[in-house]
Amino acid sequence: MKNKTSCLPQEAGARPSKCPDNSAFKQQRLPAWKPQLTIATVLSSFFLTGTFCLSVGICLILSANSVREFQINYSDKCSECSELRENTSNWNKECHCSVNFTLKEDMLGDVFMYYGLQNFYQNHRRYVISRSDAQLLGRNADIENSYCAPFTTYQNGTPMAPCGAIANSMFNDTIDLFYNVNSSVVRVPLLKTGNSWWTDKNVKFRNPESYNLSSAFAGTARPPYWQKPVYLLDEEDERNNGYVNDDFIIWMRVSAFATFRNLYRRVERVRQFVDGLPAGNYTFQISYNFPVTKFKGRKHVILSTMVWSGGSNPFLGIAYVVTGAAATLTGFVITAIHLKLRKKKTYLQK
Repeated sequence: MKNKTSCLPQEAGARPSKCPDNSAFKQQRLPAWKPQLTIATVLSSFFLTGTFCLSVGICLILSANSVREFQINYSDKCSECSELRENTSNWNKECHCSVNFTLKEDMLGDVFMYYGLQNFYQNHRRYVISRSDAQLLGRNADIENSYCAPFTTYQNGTPMAPCGAIANSMFNDTIDLFYNVNSSVVRVPLLKTGNSWWTDKNVKFRNPESYNLSSAFAGTARPPYWQKPVYLLDEEDERNNGYVNDDFIIWMRVSAFATFRNLYRRVERVRQFVDGLPAGNYTFQISYNFPVTKFKGRKHVILSTMVWSGGSNPFLGIAYVVTGAAATLTGFVITAIHLKLRKKKTYLQK
């Protein structure tokens, strides 16, 4: 209820009054509009919301179903390499395997290659915080007082670059794609840069300032599970090294679920791949480095196209359909209740 009492002017020498100023705003005399909800407006809002959500959801589901996707589990196909990697003393031994497959239909448009991991829990609290953002920005950070422990320094005091459990467990399999056509083998050109977010590449990750990367990381050592130092992650492109390496940046964005996929490469649309991947026989050549047997994991390689709504993920479309169905059902329930009460009221009036 509005306060209709007005404040009297203060006398000279009197104590300050706590009464608000005599203005329209502070005395709550501003004009107000209060919507009057009728059965017509309520039902219209429910049915319009339901129709809109159902329409958007169906479009999203149809779009997601039009994505072409091909997935291969290569954990068992590379069993010999898997057994070799389980022995940590073989860390410096190379192991290669190949997986043949056939695309029965063309994959037109942009084709993306992902690696997928199953049963790899990146959402553990201590794992998620095991990093030094200051170090990843290229600053001279005190990693011993960070959350990187125990992956901070070696016993001789040499600091790790980068530090932390996330960086130490980085996925390091190498996957190449070959196209088998007319008794010849053609290497499919893959793009390894331009796969990370712009904000990550230009804001969240920076290399230390120096005239070259090797001197910038002087006095540091690679994490224990790495085969190369951070400044040699990409020996073909100097701009894709250090903390701004695309593969490293993508790995540092941890997943909320135990089964996930990360973007690995994009097919460059040149020569016979200008329209995408043609149907035919292909081979994945894999340099197997990432062990998964100890935590009962699985590794996949996925080829997928893209549509206007993204990749092959119907979750958003299903969410829209469920919301639309709930709104429409609620509208029918309210309509039934209204008709029943109106009929009862009419009967009582007679």
